[in-house]
Amino acid sequence: MIHKASLSQTLDAVNELAFQKRKSPPAERKLVAQWIAGRQGLPGAYADTFAGFPAERKNGIVVFTGERITSASARHILGEEASRVLRSLGVRDASVQAALERANAGLMNCLSRAALDPRNTNPGKYCCGKCSVGLWRHLLAGGLDRQEERLRKGVGGVLRAHRAGEGKWRVFPFWYTVLALVEMDLPEARQELEYVAPVLERSARRAAPSNVFGQRRQELARRALAVV
Repeated sequence: MIHKASLSQTLDAVNELAFQKRKSPPAERKLVAQWIAGRQGLPGAYADTFAGFPAERKNGIVVFTGERITSASARHILGEEASRVLRSLGVRDASVQAALERANAGLMNCLSRAALDPRNTNPGKYCCGKCSVGLWRHLLAGGLDRQEERLRKGVGGVLRAHRAGEGKWRVFPFWYTVLALVEMDLPEARQELEYVAPVLERSARRAAPSNVFGQRRQELARRALAVV
């Protein structure tokens, strides 16, 4: 699962197994967790989280659902997604836990600073739409604090306010957002999935896509429709 020159591709490999509801052997999970933890605090890491490689910092990353993220957003989302993956791997290793705690502290400092901005009145929002989704996915894995409050206010307040009509949102990457919503057992999340259901239904009915991101999106559409 380890891609030696790409943190984002390593995270993608772990997330693919989870998406398929499969688990790798404990020894492999430990190796992957230690490798990810070794990226903590390196040059280019966002807020003392986990650093991508030079090509990822230059060209951006592609998230699990296929949207490309660039610049500071890519660095931030890598930090959130790496933290999420480490929590999901559940490896009991002192070095891994220490790296995760340092990363969590760095992100909490960012959230504390954001809360001081009088323009930011919603604790479920961070920076922009795509960064907010990265935050939500980390919250869903048990990171940071005030998980349910941040999720409910983020989805019910910020995401809902960005409805653009015809089952679309402004500023929020569509499929990455759906990926987060499917995991939330919250009425606010179901309401947003109901709102985008026509788009999901069209995707679910299409012929089987040939590329991996299309396949993931179609399966995600089916899973989302099953909960609305």
